[in-house]
Amino acid sequence: MIEAHSSVTAVCALVLVLAGCNGPQRGVSSLCAGAASVGREILVPAGPIDRGQVRFQSEEGVGGVGHSSAFLIDATEVTNAQFGEFVAATNYLTTAERRSAQGVRNGAAVFDRTRNMWRLDPDADWRRPSGRGSGAEALDPVVAVSYDDALAYAQWRGRRLPTELEWERAARGDLPVQDNVEAERRGSGPNPWLANTWQGMFPLQDAAEDGYAGAAPVGCFPANQIGAYDMIGNVWEWTADWYSDAEAPATFEQARANDAEGIGKRLIKGGSHLCAPNFCARYRSGSRQPADPGLGMSHIGFRTVRSAPESRATDAPPPRS
Repeated sequence: MIEAHSSVTAVCALVLVLAGCNGPQRGVSSLCAGAASVGREILVPAGPIDRGQVRFQSEEGVGGVGHSSAFLIDATEVTNAQFGEFVAATNYLTTAERRSAQGVRNGAAVFDRTRNMWRLDPDADWRRPSGRGSGAEALDPVVAVSYDDALAYAQWRGRRLPTELEWERAARGDLPVQDNVEAERRGSGPNPWLANTWQGMFPLQDAAEDGYAGAAPVGCFPANQIGAYDMIGNVWEWTADWYSDAEAPATFEQARANDAEGIGKRLIKGGSHLCAPNFCARYRSGSRQPADPGLGMSHIGFRTVRSAPESRATDAPPPRS
């Protein structure tokens, strides 16, 4: 316990220095077992994946059965501490922190729980994901980052963003597509929650039966079969793919033709803490949704991958601890 406290204190200090975090701190007691997996990667062996379930959403199942080569994926979503290291090393300015030609700060989209609506907040960015007065906890997933921000971080680490096919294989592995819409977020027993989602009637009340109203620190819910945390719920995750509800993977031209705004959207996966049964119910590995690549949002983060070296391509994933 003393060892855990020391490492967590060091991480928190790093983020406070680099990111100017000024929000309330949860304290060490709220940190979870999965926090020890920050910075660890997991081998996902090559194999087939049956994408999505058309019976849930019409855009799911596009592309049918695919096959993924072996790759390594972050065990957790990228944290504020990790992103802070990148910013400190490169002096990177995120999309939200940059200014338009008129000198107006871009900001990020924030879900306002007091008004039950989304708003573009010029003061919001990865350091202040809910705008002025908010802060970024060290082990929370970094959010309010655009697709370009996520890609820049990944490339700095010598990595990349996962394709939809890779992401879905890491989320579900060799398990079949579930017929039960609740199967990947809720199990059984006295503590049934498998993912951080919204309990209650969205957007009126989040009962927080899973212990969190809003994003949770990474690794606070059970790991999946390969040992990855928070693939479902917590925050949506950027992928490398363009979004189309008719093609997978889609080209930019197909994505732009599919987009009512004509700009072309990137594809995000996994659902978030805002997903509720009466709203999006996209807390499933097969769910898919478009997102504006040039806009950071308070419920979108990411994790990174790299292709497996040939020497490891046939290895089994490491045993779960």
